[in-house]
Amino acid sequence: MSFPIDRPRRLRKTKTLRKLVRETSVQVDDLIQPLFVVEGKGIRNPISSLVGQFHLSPDECALEAQKIHQLGIPGIILFGIPNNKDFQGSGAWDKDGVVQQAVREIKQLCPDLLIITDVCLCEFTDHGHCGLLKGKEVDNDSTLELLARTAVSQAQAGSDIIAPSDMMDGRIAAIRTGLDTAGFQDIPILSYAAKFASAYYGPFRDAAQSAPSFGDRRGYQMDPANYREALREVELDLDEGADMVMVKPALPYLDILHEVKLRFERVTAAYQVSGEFAMVEAAAEKGLIDRKRVICESLVSIKRAGADFILTYWAQEVANWINNGEFDW
Repeated sequence: MSFPIDRPRRLRKTKTLRKLVRETSVQVDDLIQPLFVVEGKGIRNPISSLVGQFHLSPDECALEAQKIHQLGIPGIILFGIPNNKDFQGSGAWDKDGVVQQAVREIKQLCPDLLIITDVCLCEFTDHGHCGLLKGKEVDNDSTLELLARTAVSQAQAGSDIIAPSDMMDGRIAAIRTGLDTAGFQDIPILSYAAKFASAYYGPFRDAAQSAPSFGDRRGYQMDPANYREALREVELDLDEGADMVMVKPALPYLDILHEVKLRFERVTAAYQVSGEFAMVEAAAEKGLIDRKRVICESLVSIKRAGADFILTYWAQEVANWINNGEFDW
């Protein structure tokens, strides 16, 4: 009876040996923490649809950002929920809007923390869609000016990275032109380039109070079945001036993420969205999975597929695990 000479199991024998030869690792520097900002002071209200996440007033958001910075996490992404919404979503570009307030307060406490600001109108419009309406349709071209105005307002408040998530055609060029004209040539754009019309966004829409009041967003977000179109979207955004691109959601679209990184060789992010988060938390609550191992494995899979950094609601918890040498499976 012959035995194999090459035995891959030799390198799996112990935990220490497995860690020595491990090909993919997740570091604290790979993580971005999303935060939800509401108007007011001293507000820290739990979000029922996102366990462990909160609606934070700008002052509380700054304190939370300070904790995040102390963990070594390089940045946060902000989503604003105003008290008042209108047809245009004018709170998005208001110099005293909830996001702009939060950016200024965070910069006072944590000047070195990277602040990414989401650029979209859905959280600010009374109809919940991502742009101006003509009848029941989102009008692409008239929306572009408002997105650019929002990006400039956020940059003026102190945002470090502008992240448009609206999926209007031509928005990267419009935002780049707006930023450059306003003197913000050095502010990078992180484009939600391949953002799919996903059912995984449910808990976020509750948290951000941004569900459409009619219809859905399949007329502008991507069809989940389309692979080549996703690559075309990424190519267009890079051609228009995007500095970084994002794939959203992460786990259901690892094939897209992998191909984007291989083909374009540009900085590529992935968003581990609210539905991915909520499913793990729900399964763990029922005792069906090992929560910590599943979280670690999911993040490793996203990193292995090609993400340079990951937006995840577990960023702070995972950073603690990594800092304490407890990120493992």
